[in-house]
Amino acid sequence: MRKTIAISGLAALAGCATAPAPVPTAVSRPMTNTVGLERVIGQDAAGLTRLFGNPIQDFREAGARKLQFAGASCVLDTYLYPPSSGREPVVTYVDARNAAGEDVDRAACVEALARR
Repeated sequence: MRKTIAISGLAALAGCATAPAPVPTAVSRPMTNTVGLERVIGQDAAGLTRLFGNPIQDFREAGARKLQFAGASCVLDTYLYPPSSGREPVVTYVDARNAAGEDVDRAACVEALARR
C-alpha cells in the first residue's frame, strides 16, 4: 500500500514539472517561394546593413532576431535565426507590406530598399 501511495505521489509531482521554453530555431511559416530573395536569405545582420542601411527596428528574443527596414514603398521584416547552436543568426524568413499594412511582393520590396 505504501508503495502505491509513494508512486502516486511521485507521478503527481512529475506532472507539475514544466519543461524550459524551447529556443526558436525556425520561423513558423516556412518560405516556399524565395525567388528574388537570394540577396537576403542566409545573410547575417551585418550583410543586411550593408544591403539596406541601418534598420529602423531591431528586436531580439531567445537567440532570434528581427530587423526591420523601411522606405517610401514598403516595410521589410527580416527574421534571423541561428543555423545551429552558437552560430551567428541568418535570415530564414522575409515579410513585406505597404504603409497600409497590406502584403506586397517581397522581392520587389527588397529591390526597392536595396542600396545600389
